[in-house]
Amino acid sequence: MSTYRTSHRGARLALAAAITVAAALTAPVSQAAQAPAQKPSPGAPGLGDPLFPLDGNGGYRVDRYYLDFDWQAPKTPFEAATTIRATSTQALSRFNLDFAGNTLHSVTVDGAKAAASREGDELTVTPRAPLAKGDSFTVKVTYTADPTQTRHRDDAIEDYGWIPTPDGTVVYPQPNGSRLIFPGNDHPSQRAPVTFRISTPGDRTAVANGRLVSRVKIPGGRLRWTYDSEQPLSTQLVQLAVGRFQLIDGEGPGGLPLRDVVPDALVEPTAAYRALTPGHLKWLEERLGPYPFNRYGVLVGDTGLGVALETQTLSLVPKADLLGTKVDAERNLVHELTHQWFGDSVALENWSDLWVSEGHARFYERLYSQANGGDSFEAAMKTAYAAHDQWRKDYGAPAEPTEPNLFKRMRYDGSALVLYALREKVGDATFQRIERAWVSEYKGRTAGTRQFIGLASKVAGEDLEGFLHPWLYGSKTPPMPGHPDWVVDPVT
Repeated sequence: MSTYRTSHRGARLALAAAITVAAALTAPVSQAAQAPAQKPSPGAPGLGDPLFPLDGNGGYRVDRYYLDFDWQAPKTPFEAATTIRATSTQALSRFNLDFAGNTLHSVTVDGAKAAASREGDELTVTPRAPLAKGDSFTVKVTYTADPTQTRHRDDAIEDYGWIPTPDGTVVYPQPNGSRLIFPGNDHPSQRAPVTFRISTPGDRTAVANGRLVSRVKIPGGRLRWTYDSEQPLSTQLVQLAVGRFQLIDGEGPGGLPLRDVVPDALVEPTAAYRALTPGHLKWLEERLGPYPFNRYGVLVGDTGLGVALETQTLSLVPKADLLGTKVDAERNLVHELTHQWFGDSVALENWSDLWVSEGHARFYERLYSQANGGDSFEAAMKTAYAAHDQWRKDYGAPAEPTEPNLFKRMRYDGSALVLYALREKVGDATFQRIERAWVSEYKGRTAGTRQFIGLASKVAGEDLEGFLHPWLYGSKTPPMPGHPDWVVDPVT
């Protein structure tokens, strides 16, 4: 037994505490607690992006995608299902998914059949009962996928969506082609991990972002491949491909697992350039800090489409890039690898922020190339400076693109020029601190132009808004620091 005796003062305090608790238990419920539950209303059909206002959706957050594909043969439709685990961020009477072009079969919410309607790229889902704010829910969409379905842009993207290969398919989801592949929340600011479950004939290999979890035999002589993206990713960065591939493992700096995915006939012809990846990683890590993901590799695209793409942890590089000169191959390889820091790890807040992603990829591509047999970086920037006013007129300022001109020259060399100007303004040492701070501060997060200006100012110890705003938004190109002799050509 305890020998501790409560003093008279202690007894009084204990009695007062008991009275306080009793009063709290019997008092009227607070106004906040009495407030009625939020009335269900429709989730927004888009996030209001300045260029693609209907991309993405309001009212919920995707927690994970599960993609099930029963792939059959090249250019042959197949059965597919997408299961989405999500959390409502408002009380929802209905919500939208971005989904285009595939034959819809059924939609369920938490296992119960849901009403569904389609208009354009919007799939509107009405669950049997409204969802309260904060509810976790699961929506499943079954459909027939068409691996020939593409769309076209008149800029650097060209064709996107499902891109057939001689013995399979690859996907080009950028900018908003993932909706041709699966229903989802198709905006670069919306990130979620993905589980891929792809069944194929026994003589085909399926690959996707992240880690191979399992490869098992299933009835009919088929194989089921399961991949886990490991980290969240934007829908524009999803990759899944099927073909007669060899998976070639390697090792990067610090033991980083490397995995190239190469069509059988292209293994030897592309080997020399693919072997350069460890050196590219080392060079970029010296400037930007640690590689931000668990693994990396190159998917060699056996297509006639000459477009490379920074799909997360597995960059898609067309075969033509790897069958030409070493200088050209390295430019593209370093460009897509740089994106793993800029655009993949640090995702875009809006499409108008694309200059941050593409400008950095071009900046480091040209910087590396200059040191490895390529053209002068300064000469390339001087040429871009001369054309900058014309590009502003034709394609919009770096941070003010128009939708048709999103992937035009201004977002590449024109945006690298902004970073070059910043380096000339603050000096190389401060610029390197800004770069490292950016990829460290916003690793695994979403950020855009506003955050870049703010962080650059903080690191530099001076307000850079007045310097960067004219470069990013003005109709006229500002003077280049340190280069008073550089001249902008007249606009035609």
